[in-house]
Amino acid sequence: MHRRHFLETTLGTAAAAMTIGRHAQAAASTDDIRVAQIGFRGQGRGHLEKLGKHIVALCDVDEKVLDKQGQQYKEKGQKVELFTDFRKLLQRKDIDAVSIATPNHTHALITVLAAQAGKDVYVEKPASHNIWEGRQMVAAAQRYGRIIQCGTQSRSSPALKQAAEFVQSGGLGAIRYAVGTCYKHRPSIGKSETAFQFPSHIHRDLWIGPAADEPFYRPARNSQGGENPHYDWHWDYNTGNGDLGNQGIHQMDIARWFLGEPNLAPRTLSIGGRLGYDDAGNTANTQITLHAYEKAPLVFEVRGLPRSASSGEMDRYRGSQIGVFVQCEKGYVVIPSYSEATAFDHEGRQVKHWQQGGDHHDNWLEAIAARDPQKLNAEIEVGHRSSALCHTANVSYRLGKKLPTPEIAERIAYDELLSVAFDRMLGHLRAHGVAVDGSEPVLTMGEWLTVDPATESFVGNDAANELRTRQYRQPFEVPDIERELATQAAAAS
Repeated sequence: MHRRHFLETTLGTAAAAMTIGRHAQAAASTDDIRVAQIGFRGQGRGHLEKLGKHIVALCDVDEKVLDKQGQQYKEKGQKVELFTDFRKLLQRKDIDAVSIATPNHTHALITVLAAQAGKDVYVEKPASHNIWEGRQMVAAAQRYGRIIQCGTQSRSSPALKQAAEFVQSGGLGAIRYAVGTCYKHRPSIGKSETAFQFPSHIHRDLWIGPAADEPFYRPARNSQGGENPHYDWHWDYNTGNGDLGNQGIHQMDIARWFLGEPNLAPRTLSIGGRLGYDDAGNTANTQITLHAYEKAPLVFEVRGLPRSASSGEMDRYRGSQIGVFVQCEKGYVVIPSYSEATAFDHEGRQVKHWQQGGDHHDNWLEAIAARDPQKLNAEIEVGHRSSALCHTANVSYRLGKKLPTPEIAERIAYDELLSVAFDRMLGHLRAHGVAVDGSEPVLTMGEWLTVDPATESFVGNDAANELRTRQYRQPFEVPDIERELATQAAAAS
């Protein structure tokens, strides 16, 4: 059957399949696990390299990307099936698992339907596009007994595991606070006067999926020199989560890990803006967030502009550019990458150093073979909660209002850690000639949000709870698995 015919399938068919994969029982080894890769233009290429011989099927809504990758497999003699519609792929009983590297807004839908179809799942970061659907992914793993790993690969680093244990055991005394930094250059994505028109080789309906079908005004070429709608969807809240949920989710996860916090913070505030250029994006490129954990707060900083208008280099905070800094009672720890950490005393003398990476996909395959989710280094609930920290910050920012800088400074003056981070952000923006010191409001002061960690909902804020989920476009609704579990529990009692 030609893959275009696969578009005739419906979501209901995939959801009703409920097929049990070949690895319903524990396997002797990982050798015969058959994996389909869904999405591989960007991050997914790394998945293909890691999974190697396990790949038996490819799925992408862009037929050019699909044909090119399929031809490469053909030339090296590895047989793979090609699909444009993931729903048809999920009907195949000879596929045990799927690895997902699609845009954020489709992660949850594919994951939940894959679990319903008896497949194990590796899903890229952030696990979800919003808090509610992340919780459905967690519920799906429980409901269908699936092995679901989130692509926060730092969790597979032995070095970071050892460093986190050192910090949490009091190796440098009590933890005072953590600062996560995502200082990564993100140039303007440009703007078009006319709405973007999808090229014929990209299946528009499948690409939009659960998102709102609304026009966007990006040019034909994206900010990385490739073709839109690829990649620049990150900078539109309809499909992406800004750099906080793109690169920053890795560092947010590491920071939460080192703090030893299992849940969302009880209070959250975010401040920032999209500054330095005028383009078609609507996510913040400059942002600070305070997650007010009671034991030790977590500050997170996003900077998409370089150090200054005349510099191509990025800022650093105490040795961290894209990383995490943890201040403790007797020293501090810098985690500058996914596989390295160094502890220092107050005089800057090195106390300990850890450096060793790990293979996140191998860990997933081993857990599949053992049918044991406890073997996962980033089981879906772990990935969901770190992703949800990014989501709560973005909800605060999106509900905010532009205020003059002195008013923002006055409102947060009581919190020294947040005030210092705000001052750093102002200095960064001044280096780009952004008029943060005038009377005109430039920066958006987000709303203080109170979070119930047990329900992962916002207390007394209907507008925030509306952004906890989204209106799903038919027929691409994410199934409410939590409700199914609640109904089952009620019936059993």
